[in-house]
Amino acid sequence: MTQTLLRWPALLCASLTLALAGCAAPRAPTSLRIDDSIRAVSQDSRVRYIVLHYTSANNEVSLRLLSQGNVSSHYLITDTPRPQVYRLVDESRTAWHAGESRWFKQVSVNPVSIGIELVNQGRTDLPQGQATWEPYSENQIQALILLLKDLIARHGVKPENIVGHSDIAPQRKTDPGPLFPWKRLAQAGIGRWYDEARAATYWVSLQQQGVPDIAWFQRQLELLGYACPQTGKLDRETKNVLAAFQMHYRPHDYQGKPDAETAAIMMALLEPRN
Repeated sequence: MTQTLLRWPALLCASLTLALAGCAAPRAPTSLRIDDSIRAVSQDSRVRYIVLHYTSANNEVSLRLLSQGNVSSHYLITDTPRPQVYRLVDESRTAWHAGESRWFKQVSVNPVSIGIELVNQGRTDLPQGQATWEPYSENQIQALILLLKDLIARHGVKPENIVGHSDIAPQRKTDPGPLFPWKRLAQAGIGRWYDEARAATYWVSLQQQGVPDIAWFQRQLELLGYACPQTGKLDRETKNVLAAFQMHYRPHDYQGKPDAETAAIMMALLEPRN
């Protein structure tokens, strides 16, 4: 009887020890494990815009600058006979390609865009004050079309948001230049273009009515996405924006002058589509 009583404190102590051990906090994790087996349905791509550039350099220099310099792009397409497409920045990350820019209400396009550089010398200024532009090869444009179709399908980029660097930064950029085939891309189902028959009809009407004033052009450019002054004057900044618009939609004449043909193209672009 005495031995049994003596064993009770030992048994009680052991029971308390086990109970306390069961209440102890779990051990802190020493490595991070993330469960991504469940995905939220309320999400979409960060990509809203695709911006096209030329490099103003050859393949070797372009690749070095865009991979090791203080500028970058998501993709680079070479001008070799069989173009090579380099992915230099993952699409989930921001490339440094747009700089100071605006398109519609989006200020600073870099964080919400994909940048594509095409190896092309761009503009060469001649001694007489004239300029020449390097054409893009057929194979290079074909590679670009394939890439754009893939990006548009995966990110849902709207046609009006396939733009050139000159569209989003008209005060300081001219790429991809007047020889870039925007109409060709539109025929492949890429980007924004206008109904040329409707533009011709508007042009005839404007020949009779007269060209709208500068304030009208400035308002239309804003509606079309361009960052344009609203001064009512044909200042240098407005001419630069007009030139960028013309380079995209009327590349045979991009002097930045507000004329009937430019107005007709704007009217056709802004006409509601069924």
